[in-house]
Amino acid sequence: MSVLPQAPEATPADAASLPALSLGWALAPIGLLVMLLVAALWLFGDGAIGGPVQLCLILAGCAAAAVGVAGGVRWAQLETAVAQTMARAAMPMMILLAIGSLIGVWMAAGIIPTLIVYGSQVLDPAYFYLATLLISAVVAVVVGSSWTTAGTVGIALMGVAVASELSLPMTAGAIISGVYFGDKLSPLSDTTNLAAALAGTPLFRHVRYLLWTTVPALGVAIVFFTGASVLGAGQADADGLAALTQALQSNYAISLWLLLPFIALFAMAYARVPALVAILASVLIGAVFGVLLQGAGEAGLPGALKDYWAAAATGYTAQTGSEVADDLLSRGGMESMLTTLWLIIAAMFFGGMMERSGCMARLLAAVLGWFRKKQSILYGVGATALLGNVVAGDQYVSLVVSSRMYAEEVQRRGLRPETLSRTSEDFGTVTSVLVPWNTCGAFMAATLGVATWAYLPFCIFNLASPVISAWYIATGRSLRWQTPTAAPAAPGASSAQAA
Repeated sequence: MSVLPQAPEATPADAASLPALSLGWALAPIGLLVMLLVAALWLFGDGAIGGPVQLCLILAGCAAAAVGVAGGVRWAQLETAVAQTMARAAMPMMILLAIGSLIGVWMAAGIIPTLIVYGSQVLDPAYFYLATLLISAVVAVVVGSSWTTAGTVGIALMGVAVASELSLPMTAGAIISGVYFGDKLSPLSDTTNLAAALAGTPLFRHVRYLLWTTVPALGVAIVFFTGASVLGAGQADADGLAALTQALQSNYAISLWLLLPFIALFAMAYARVPALVAILASVLIGAVFGVLLQGAGEAGLPGALKDYWAAAATGYTAQTGSEVADDLLSRGGMESMLTTLWLIIAAMFFGGMMERSGCMARLLAAVLGWFRKKQSILYGVGATALLGNVVAGDQYVSLVVSSRMYAEEVQRRGLRPETLSRTSEDFGTVTSVLVPWNTCGAFMAATLGVATWAYLPFCIFNLASPVISAWYIATGRSLRWQTPTAAPAAPGASSAQAA
């Protein structure tokens, strides 16, 4: 994700003030969470994200609080920690609401319908999944935001897939693979800037070093989605796609002028306008273009103002006469993001309790103790980043903890800081979207309309990145050392030697 404004400066409590817990007690809230999640998914299926998962996180957070209180932490300290953790999520939640408004207004203004029509004209089913991957990647590199790209271009691509009766989970996987490739390599991405800053690596050195793992992972995704495109081409419904585009052209003024709000969003991203400001400005620009090109309607300008206001707040309801088009376009609005906000709040509650109770620190200490030799410390960085995404439910916490916890140790072992920044991104940034209760996973599921568990197997880039990074760690290839003597005696050491 690349729309969060700042990294948290510190965890809620210093390590010295945390209780000394056994590993078993530290694992207890995690064990409870796993059992509750399994039960929720068994009982509710895909509907678990609508409320049961949130309750699981809150109950597991209460269990972590109980462990902390038993260890001597006062309840007031736990409340303060949760408040600090919630503060870290305040801006992401505002941005989430803004993207909901952007989707609703751009639907009403005909901007996303325009993207769907033009996309249907240039996207051949024979290479649809591959094109979806590459288009998402290019736009995300330019915009520097996985969330914004998925909420605009991603929705349009999903629309083409819906009309063509192509696989929605696979389309979502291609979109997510592309947007996270772009997010990871874009100098405009705040997660890329954050990872470099935390490790003390110059930004463009970090980006260049990311190419070692990011390009091969994209290559794996290209091969997969090329094969999927060839196999899925015969399943595409050309008549359905034609019917959708006809319905859109009959109900909206489809024009190249409606691409200007999208270009304006690109320009603001390039100019490093804060994400919230850029998205809200794009909402206003979209409404203006909508009134100019779609017309004010019979109620005149006051009626149009009311319609766009409602689209921004509660979403847009399409009435095109086409059931497919209406189902696709009737979405957006701040109200549509409330379930996701509930999930984020529950995840932040759980993460705050895990941090202040001492459970998180004990788990991380155990991870650190498993990796004692040379570059194997990077396995600890990766494992901690993954754990942060699962336990804290936020990729910012994942990046901050995995970077700060290991920075001194990585330097002591002679590894250059870019090895730390790359590893935290390879394991942290791209895997956040694979966790349903993570802010990124919750957003993508809500925006693309596909459950996390459904699209997860098709997020090829996101799955390949940590695997490729782990291979580099195991073999020692591409690792950078402070001095030649700091490297292991045998370059390209085996995984057994590395561990």
